[in-house]
Amino acid sequence: MASIFSRIAAGEIPCYKIAEDERYFAFLDINPLTKGHTLVIPKQEVDYIFDLADEELAGLHLFAKRVAEAMKASLPCKRIGMAVIGLEVPHAHIHLIPIQRESDVLFSNPKLKLDPTEMEAIAASIRAALKP
Repeated sequence: MASIFSRIAAGEIPCYKIAEDERYFAFLDINPLTKGHTLVIPKQEVDYIFDLADEELAGLHLFAKRVAEAMKASLPCKRIGMAVIGLEVPHAHIHLIPIQRESDVLFSNPKLKLDPTEMEAIAASIRAALKP
């Protein structure tokens, strides 16, 4: 059975899409730590990020860098933090989290509850800042 992330990338489950190419997909986390918290995944379904082939892992990070640059340009933050946890969904993914301080990336923090209109506005803002 396909992971929830594979189903999102395939368009079977709606999401707030940020970016996509033939190999990678980025979308807003629906349970964000901060506004703009984004997930970046390979379309190839691999459970553990370090099981990706070297070229795929490098490509995932380069795709994430492009998304992070757009996030930094469009969201009020000091930096874009990055985390790879990999336990909650069996599909390799990178968390990109706009941060003001280190504690913003603590996954034990309460998650934000944002309405769909705000989520779409955040996604649109990041998309508008993406460079080709």
